Amino acid sequence: MVFTSVELEYLRSQRLGRLATLTPDGTLQNSPVSHVVDDATGVISIYGYHLGTTRKFHNIAANGQVAYVVDDIASLEPWTVRGVEIRGTAEALRDIIPPTAQLSPEVIRIHPRRIISWSLGTDGTHGSRRTVT
Repeated sequence: MVFTSVELEYLRSQRLGRLATLTPDGTLQNSPVSHVVDDATGVISIYGYHLGTTRKFHNIAANGQVAYVVDDIASLEPWTVRGVEIRGTAEALRDIIPPTAQLSPEVIRIHPRRIISWSLGTDGTHGSRRTVT
C-alpha cells in the first residue's frame, strides 16, 4: 500500500487539492483540482471538464513532473493545519472513460514517489516523510 490508512482516509475526505506542473519554459503552474485515489495502487486520478485542452494537461504530457498538495485548516484554536504532499511523475492520458458523463475523456494519473503528511492523527501528531519505491 502506497498511502497509510490515515492518509487514505484524509485524501478521501477532501475535495480539492493543488496540482503544480512544470511549463516548457521552466516556470511553474499551480492549479486547483479534485482527485480520486486508487487505494490498491496509490495512483491519484484527476479528471475535469475539457481537461485535454488545459495547460496542466499539456505540461504533464511534455515532462510528467508534478507535485500535488491536499491540505486544510483542522482547527483555529489551537491553530492546526494538516495535509498530504505528493511528489512524483504523472501521465496525461486520452480516450479514458470518465467516472461521470459531464467530464472529458482525459485523465491525469499521478504516480507518487515521495509522500509527506502532517497533523493527520486525531491528536494532530500523525505525520511522515517517505520515498515510495
